[in-house]
Amino acid sequence: MDLRLYYQKIRETSSKITEAFPVVVSKESTDGGKDGILSEVTRAVAARMLVEGSARLATAGETDAFHQKHTEARRAAEQAAAAARVQLTVLTTDELHTLRELTPSKG
Repeated sequence: MDLRLYYQKIRETSSKITEAFPVVVSKESTDGGKDGILSEVTRAVAARMLVEGSARLATAGETDAFHQKHTEARRAAEQAAAAARVQLTVLTTDELHTLRELTPSKG
């Protein structure tokens, strides 16, 4: 294998990729690579994967779906973290009595 040609192809491919962090779709390989896995990688990694034939660039629709899925997952994780936080205030007996006196009774 000619390493100069290999790295030249990687540089050329990298210059053609417009996004800083493109989404790539993996291809099935003999060493255990699974087909159809989407990943967001750097431009250099994407170029290397394209030259080696282990992935292809995702279409605009695939990219949008990927980003939407991750946005929803992030939102769900933030909501779960917020729900796990419990605010607790410790009151003395005097403060409790004062608070009860200030609140109008129901009924």
